[in-house]
Amino acid sequence: MAWHSLWIMTANTPATQDVWLPFPAEEVEGLPDSFRYRRWDGEDDFPADPADCVFYVTPYMKSTEVTVRPLAAMPALQVVQTLTAGIDHVLGGLGDLRPGVRLCNAVGVHTASTAELALTLTLASLRGIPRMVRGQDREEWHGGFYEALADKSVLIVGYGSIGAAIEDRLAAFECGPVSRVARSARTTARGPVHALADLPQLLPTADVVILSTPLTDDTRGLAGAAFLGRMKDGALLVNVARGPVVDTKSLLAELESGRLRAALDVTDPEPLPAGHPLWHAPNVLITPHVGGSSSAFEPRAKRLLARQLTRFAAGEPVEHTVLVTG
Repeated sequence: MAWHSLWIMTANTPATQDVWLPFPAEEVEGLPDSFRYRRWDGEDDFPADPADCVFYVTPYMKSTEVTVRPLAAMPALQVVQTLTAGIDHVLGGLGDLRPGVRLCNAVGVHTASTAELALTLTLASLRGIPRMVRGQDREEWHGGFYEALADKSVLIVGYGSIGAAIEDRLAAFECGPVSRVARSARTTARGPVHALADLPQLLPTADVVILSTPLTDDTRGLAGAAFLGRMKDGALLVNVARGPVVDTKSLLAELESGRLRAALDVTDPEPLPAGHPLWHAPNVLITPHVGGSSSAFEPRAKRLLARQLTRFAAGEPVEHTVLVTG
């Protein structure tokens, strides 16, 4: 039944405590029994009256239009829980919410998987794996000398949980010095984290630059002409952040000149349309935004939801609150 019919039927009845999940509730171990669970993963029809929803878990890997569609009809909403580390895809719908709604992200759900892919892209690019795969298709033997990650200097731009996990995995590869950059400077057990303002001095020292920063006003277009121009000749840019963190036109110019290489899990635009010049630019490896969508996602997402809803049911503050609507 379409949600507008349910709205008419329930408009004069007391609100229930609904939680909207993209998974069947019976598949999420440890959920408290104090809510009515509704499964919705972006289908055309809503599963119930949105007015009764107090905790909304957004669908995973759906468009912004789909994700924010029910928000304007959720006056009782108290928590929006994304299943992504980034929140840029829901920000446009928050203006429809009453003050005091908490937006939480999925810290930890994608950490291991995205860090794995960052290392995969780095190693595959340095060791010439794309050339070898194409050679296998043509029965060509591409022997020769290829680069190793060992002894390479690495700059991680975006040093949250994913950036730290990337460095954890780099440790096994005997790479050279690792530099870290975040929004603001701080000290960690592994060493100093520099502020974004230090990038001009750090970029020329790195053989590999890995982007794992969230998309914000400060990071949109961060890797533009000036940023890329500061990178050393032959350096590799790895993007597991968001496509708009990189200025595509500027990157294309560097790739086509042969000065830089890139390995991209995210692009701008995305999905990358057929015929786009980035597909066939030299020295680029592209994966279709699969950093977080691995076998590690679902069990970790379900554990997060069980923890968050248990806290919510007990009246305790939910974790990973990114902002509160005002």
